Amino acid sequence: MEQPTDTQKGASKKTRFFDLATIKRVPVADLIGFRVTEAKAGRAVATFEATSKHANPMGTLHGGILCDVADAAMGMAFASTLGEDETLTTVELKINFFRPVWNAKLTAEAQVIQRGKTIGYVECDIRDEDKKLIAKTSSTCLALNGTEGTGR
Repeated sequence: MEQPTDTQKGASKKTRFFDLATIKRVPVADLIGFRVTEAKAGRAVATFEATSKHANPMGTLHGGILCDVADAAMGMAFASTLGEDETLTTVELKINFFRPVWNAKLTAEAQVIQRGKTIGYVECDIRDEDKKLIAKTSSTCLALNGTEGTGR
């Protein structure tokens, strides 16, 4: 199903309706234990429960885990803006850590801030169950047309 896009500058005239139900399995989500619960109109939400199995040697949540969850949320937010024959890749990711995490239920909320014809800028806030900001991330995504994404 397609729907017109007038909110995302530079995106295709029609954007594929992004439906999470069509995504059968995301191996990295299975490995780490997060879930993307929403992805539409340039926004995505991922949830994750941090436990001791995700700890670094200091006992706090490993920063790479937060990067993976944020990257997935930002990628899905950007994916929701893709045209019928487009795929994507992340070309840059940045994260700032504000609070340590031990055991917590986390929510990553991503939003496409700027969408050009091929390049997009996405931000993501990761918060704990008390709504405290744990980390803030940003990424640059590249939309690939047709066969440009083949073989990568």
